Amino acid sequence: MSISSILSADAIDSAVKDCQAPDSFNCKKFFQLCGLTKKSAQDVKNVFSIIDNDGDGFVEEKELKCFLQKFSPGARVLTEKEAKAFLSAADGDGDGKIGADEFQAMVMS
Repeated sequence: MSISSILSADAIDSAVKDCQAPDSFNCKKFFQLCGLTKKSAQDVKNVFSIIDNDGDGFVEEKELKCFLQKFSPGARVLTEKEAKAFLSAADGDGDGKIGADEFQAMVMS
């Protein structure tokens, strides 16, 4: 499964282009632009599983740095500041990683 099988290519392209400049990534805005906020809970969990590189059920900061590349292979890497902000926005229990439920809650909020 790929993210492009869940979201439209145009929406993904628009969302990635919106945050091309370093330190311009905003996770909530990105989710709205790519259309993920309008998808089903199952679609959001499917996207989470694609982002979870090592398949351990969590997304850590190192995986977040490559977040945009999961949507568009030529996209830039998130800066450390962006990855940390993303992690703190979604990590509801403060364990330093994002679980599928935390990811879903952030996307849908």
